Amino acid sequence: MSADAVAGPAVVHPDSLGQRAAASIRHPLTVTLLVLTFTTGVVDAVSYLGIGRVFTANMTGNVVFLGFGIAGSGGLPVVAPLVSLAAFLVGAGAGGLLAAKLADRHPRHLAWALAIEVTLIAAAAVVAATITVRPNAVSGDTLIAMLAFAMGVRNATVRRIAVPDLTTTVLTMTLTGLAADSPIFGGSGKGSTRRTAAVGVMLAGALAGALLLKASLVLPIATAAGLALAAALFYVPAARRLVGEAPV
Repeated sequence: MSADAVAGPAVVHPDSLGQRAAASIRHPLTVTLLVLTFTTGVVDAVSYLGIGRVFTANMTGNVVFLGFGIAGSGGLPVVAPLVSLAAFLVGAGAGGLLAAKLADRHPRHLAWALAIEVTLIAAAAVVAATITVRPNAVSGDTLIAMLAFAMGVRNATVRRIAVPDLTTTVLTMTLTGLAADSPIFGGSGKGSTRRTAAVGVMLAGALAGALLLKASLVLPIATAAGLALAAALFYVPAARRLVGEAPV
């Protein structure tokens, strides 16, 4: 029997998972983050097209919309982006506390973060199914807050994992890296596949969300919750194998 067999499977430190994921688009963490990126497109389609011209994942857009709304331009709301920004910040704070508490227990960290996301998005689907949701009303703002809080928790979690170009919610730096590192402009092209995939899946998610909205408001929200749940069920067991952590 070899020494490796006696020692058991190699244990990967949680902090190295981001680098390993960045090296292969087939890495379980990369696949999971791409699925979550797809859900971002779905969720933002719901909030912008279905609730009230506001984003619940892309906070850069909300800051700009807030400025337009304050100026009274384009008929954009003021309250909705404020609600989204506030809920996102609280969610990110909660996600930061979770990351600090479970920093060295990656599978548990992801399990808790994704459980919060799934619960909030599923609850939003239930709300949308049971009441009439109207933009610029308490019903719409409640849904916006639930979705934005979930996205805040996720952003703080993904920030802790730190896979390059896979933030799951914004693409500005991903697109910058795709162009700046392109062989066309003298770059190595390293990471182009991952970056292109991130852009493609968010576009696909936005398209899917917009199409599902034509059927009902509930359908895309329920789809986002289901995809987040699938991501958790796929990745958490894989992460436990990767880092050698026993199940909770």
